[in-house]
Amino acid sequence: MSNHSEAENSSHNSVQNDSDKIPGWNEELELAFFAYKGSYIPGRVASRHKTVCEVLVQEAVVQAGISGALQKIGKQPVVGDFVVLLDQPETGSRMIVNILPRRTCLSRGAAGDGGGEQVIAANIDTIFIVTATGKDLNLRRLERYLTIVYSSGANPIILLNKIDLEDNPARLVEKIKSIAGNVPVIPLSALSKTGLDSLSPHLNPGETVALIGSSGVGKSTLINSLLGETVQRTGGIREDDEKGRHTTTVRQMFLLPNGAVLIDNPGIREIQLGDSAEGIEKAFSEIVDAASNCKFKDCTHRDEPGCA
Repeated sequence: MSNHSEAENSSHNSVQNDSDKIPGWNEELELAFFAYKGSYIPGRVASRHKTVCEVLVQEAVVQAGISGALQKIGKQPVVGDFVVLLDQPETGSRMIVNILPRRTCLSRGAAGDGGGEQVIAANIDTIFIVTATGKDLNLRRLERYLTIVYSSGANPIILLNKIDLEDNPARLVEKIKSIAGNVPVIPLSALSKTGLDSLSPHLNPGETVALIGSSGVGKSTLINSLLGETVQRTGGIREDDEKGRHTTTVRQMFLLPNGAVLIDNPGIREIQLGDSAEGIEKAFSEIVDAASNCKFKDCTHRDEPGCA
């Protein structure tokens, strides 16, 4: 074998060593990263604070800036992105220079009147849509969340939290099922941990699960219960209007003991579909019908060849 081939193999093995501790890394990402040599290393964005990201590399989390070239062309890394880092240990600096292809992409209409699409997380396998008993349970809002999730390419699952505060949670589950098609609906109490075992089949090693839902539905409590420790500050519900306090200020990524990944999103106050909100009910029903009969994963159920 030539020295050139040996050098290539050594570089390839080094990439594998750099990436084998990054949850969700796969052969497609390996191929996408293969062209990068030398001081470039792979990573996955765990959280973002304005222009600085916390990036998971091997078994460590490091801070990295975003290159001016990326910002100039409007490419912004989000939580869950697999990225290419320029690692310069001699200066102690790390810079995100590219974003590897996204397998799925969770986005919403940007808040305010400016419109546009805002990507909030990437490379997600399953999305837990968390709602709760009480005034938060809003079927129209759930339809909007489901439409967003279907469009992302991820698999939706609805979690009905705080069943310990409801006399007849089965009645509420049936109400949700009436609009959810074949989407699983799981009743639970994150506080008392009732029903958490039902989540195990959806939390697989190497897979990524995101949580979305309005503030106060118990996402932070759920994460704390799944991790077995307090990693997210929790906030109560104001008695006068039952509106939740925002307790998650940045999107964050958490690793479960079995190797599954959880992404927590702040409560979404203003839910919009990236397109016009007109005709949302028709669009939702069409997507649900297609999703119920679709045999493909990672499908937006819009115009993919072979989708039902």
